[in-house]
Amino acid sequence: MSESEYPGSSESGSDETTPYEPTTSYEQPVLPPPVPPAPAYDGGWPEPAAPEPAASAAVPPPDPTAAWSPVPVWDAPITTPAREAAPESGRPRLPGWTWPLVSALALVIGLVGGVVGASLVGEDDETPSSGGVLSVQRRTAAPLPADNGSIAAVAAKVLPSTVQIVAEYKGKAQGATGSGFVFDKEGHVITNNHVVADAASDDGPIDVIDQDGRHMPATVVGRSTVYDIAVLKVKGAERLEPAALGSSDQMHVGETVVAFGSPLGLSATVTSGIISAVNRPVTTGDGSDSSYINAVQTDAAINPGNSGGPLVDLQGQVIGVNSAIASLGSSVTSDEGGNIGVGFAIPIEQVQVTTDQILRTGKALYPVIGANVRGTAKLDGATVESISAGSPASKSDLKVGDVITRVDGQPVSGSSDVVVAVRSHRPGESVTLTVRRGGKTLTIKVGLEAKVG
Repeated sequence: MSESEYPGSSESGSDETTPYEPTTSYEQPVLPPPVPPAPAYDGGWPEPAAPEPAASAAVPPPDPTAAWSPVPVWDAPITTPAREAAPESGRPRLPGWTWPLVSALALVIGLVGGVVGASLVGEDDETPSSGGVLSVQRRTAAPLPADNGSIAAVAAKVLPSTVQIVAEYKGKAQGATGSGFVFDKEGHVITNNHVVADAASDDGPIDVIDQDGRHMPATVVGRSTVYDIAVLKVKGAERLEPAALGSSDQMHVGETVVAFGSPLGLSATVTSGIISAVNRPVTTGDGSDSSYINAVQTDAAINPGNSGGPLVDLQGQVIGVNSAIASLGSSVTSDEGGNIGVGFAIPIEQVQVTTDQILRTGKALYPVIGANVRGTAKLDGATVESISAGSPASKSDLKVGDVITRVDGQPVSGSSDVVVAVRSHRPGESVTLTVRRGGKTLTIKVGLEAKVG
């Protein structure tokens, strides 16, 4: 395979000689007379003194012959001490009605100031920067609480940001049906390249349908065959709420995830499962249309039509883009077969990198080392078959015939593992290869150059 091209209970203390006799009555205590109400305060100064408290009535002691007697809850009525008169200061007295007016005015001023301040902060936080994902207005709302644990809450949050995509093209009775999610407030939608590839090549119409059934036309801004990502510009999607983005790197095997999309054309469908594996090398497609994904594996039900839809954590944040499924009797596929509990999603980190490149330049880049590799019969590595002149591999100590056994310390079993490991980096970075040459094991550092795809 060419890396450069495809890249109980107990008894105690009981007195058995004295039978238990429940008490059916008791002596009612004499309650104290009520305290007369204080005269109403008219708002002037000083406030009139409270009346002297009434003498409390004597409360008889409990009847010792009764099984129990109620305990009085007070010995004297509760009174409020009189307020001391304030000295005369010669200051004019304000009418009592002015204080509520002053309080209301202060509240209004505070609210207006808060709104103005919040709007200024919002504008400052969302000021477009220079190109790529920094040039679009992203979602700033906080994610759902980490301990929420409600799939229903996640669905309510993410469905308004999920769309169905129908891409038509010549030679097909029906177009490809897939899914996507709103990326920003400028109307950009993320989906899989294989959902719109034929329509983009044939200038076919692309129809985007939101949760409420509204149809919106879309055009392709850019796409990547290598990473199976496409960015659409959708007229009218500016009014839709962008999805919040999370991190697949912070997810662990066994954590709950929720998949959104339009499987088999059934729009706004939600399924859930767990993360089955991470960093799973997956290859989809054939020939020049092959995609190499360092995927997040999930058992959430994913079927044809889910492609391009978001895979989300319990905080309602997108951690991947549903892209492929495994089918019985076939290898991994992007658009055929049915759910058997093995689905794959592109990590959101890679999606952001590719989306940034497309928004800045209209095209996507991927890294290569400039060497063709082929898997070994023992599945213990990948043999270097050729090295391109002038490539980073040609400028390193890598030789034809070397068997690559690890990339950045991670073992590889074949050529796809090498390609996926390389493409999880960015152009301009480098990788460390562990190779077997003869009876020796060597460590070789190789740079990465960029190719468009």
